[in-house]
Amino acid sequence: MLHRVPTQPRPGQKPGTSGLRKKTREFTQEGYLENFVQSIFNGIGGIQGKVLVLGGDGRFFNSEAVQIILKMAAASGAANLIVGCDGLLSTPAASHLIRLHGADGGLILSASHNPGGIDGDFGVKFNTDNGGPAPEPVTEAIYSATQTIEEYLIVDAPDLDLSATGTLYLAGTTVTVVDPVKDYAMLMEQLFDFKSIRAFLERGFTLSFDAMHAVTGPYAREILVNRLGASETALLNATPLPDFGGGHPDPNPVWAHDLVAAMMAPDAPDFGAASDGDGDRNMILGRGTYVTPSDSLAVIAANAHLAPGYAKGLSGVARSMPSSSALDRVAAAKGLECFATPTGWKYFGNLLDAGRVSLCGEESAGTGSDHIREKDGLWAVLMWLNILAARDMSVSEIMTSHWRRFGRNYYSRHDYEEVDAEAAALLIDDLRSRLDALAGAEIGPLTVRSAEDFSYADPVDGSVTTHQGIQIAFSEGARLVLRLSGTGTAGATLRVYLEQFTPGPDGLDHDPQDALADVIAVCDALTNLKARLGRTRPDVIT
Repeated sequence: MLHRVPTQPRPGQKPGTSGLRKKTREFTQEGYLENFVQSIFNGIGGIQGKVLVLGGDGRFFNSEAVQIILKMAAASGAANLIVGCDGLLSTPAASHLIRLHGADGGLILSASHNPGGIDGDFGVKFNTDNGGPAPEPVTEAIYSATQTIEEYLIVDAPDLDLSATGTLYLAGTTVTVVDPVKDYAMLMEQLFDFKSIRAFLERGFTLSFDAMHAVTGPYAREILVNRLGASETALLNATPLPDFGGGHPDPNPVWAHDLVAAMMAPDAPDFGAASDGDGDRNMILGRGTYVTPSDSLAVIAANAHLAPGYAKGLSGVARSMPSSSALDRVAAAKGLECFATPTGWKYFGNLLDAGRVSLCGEESAGTGSDHIREKDGLWAVLMWLNILAARDMSVSEIMTSHWRRFGRNYYSRHDYEEVDAEAAALLIDDLRSRLDALAGAEIGPLTVRSAEDFSYADPVDGSVTTHQGIQIAFSEGARLVLRLSGTGTAGATLRVYLEQFTPGPDGLDHDPQDALADVIAVCDALTNLKARLGRTRPDVIT
């Protein structure tokens, strides 16, 4: 039976670059999820007769949310819902399924790298028919719908059994339950030389992959163990849990500290990696070696041709503006177009769809290619394994070789999390007001070459996005970026990005924080950040 449930707008349902993220307790309030989902349907012009993909990372409330969305989609006349078994789908796998089945879009349930559980976070994101995050005109239409909603539609029906693949029916809508791993694993086999990687592992190359009790556990088991022959003991925290085992599913040296400690030990495996809550981020390590996301992107750009799926070369590359310019140096050497975009994977979509780029990445541990329209954690891991197998080198040898050829962009991100939002906004506004007067200024040992409030003109559709972060470049090869992040659910997160280029051949093996000391000092001098935010140090340094 179809129910029309009267409702009224809920404040704060404005999607960010990665959909709507809120505290789980807020999402579980009666009607809260329903309001936002109905607003998605209304904002995209309805879903009558449409095909949608649905799934999430398995965090707390995922199962219940999937059942609610299925009933709402049926009430709104969807033709087919393609859903992962038990409601599970990694974000990259969901993007692939949208493209594989020619679906009209998909709803992905995740708060990515944010913690889960009843006291953690939950999120809902809509991806369009290209498999990528909804662009700003779509998210604005959805937000507008949240402000005028008067009712939501839902059918009264028992929950569906999603534990096995097959075809189910719900009030005239077909529900196709699929293996959440199979199609994605087949895609990876088409892109990478599994035979070569398997032989490399058989020769004694060892690895460790930390799934952080998040969605990539089953994907890693099928690909790394079943198809590539890695030992089951190579998988850490491979069982998805609603609260991620009480951990924070963010693959960085702070939250994946056990893996990092193991990789820095004398008896470490040759290769280490981790992925996040929904499987779209990654961290790469070698024995005694941490690879920054920006360096990882640059290494992949320099070596992608070694993987079968990229043997013809790259059409171009793109990075988020805060990412280091290491990618730019590779692009210049290879004669490739290189774009700097605002943070948010959706900004890569037009470039990928137009064939202008085939590789892109963000400093926040996201790397991907034109195989889908999302960043892809396991893809990055497999690309690294393919490169290592093809070159028969260790991670540290790859990095040393890369820096000697291209120079090293020392780089770090300092995160100040859950700070007072007003204080953080005032800090940014104050710095923005002084940008015009900074060019040529000498601040300690550095001289400002340029200072801007970054804006982006999309070369494909001409759209312009402004106020995307403060970017200050120095004549000495240094760069400082400050921006407020929209991925948290409490207070504000201020991210400070620090970069210093060293051409080599000397000076390539310093501790990054030491190499960045001058930039850190200049940041403090420019912003008085610690005093204004009431913090003595960053919460996270990566």
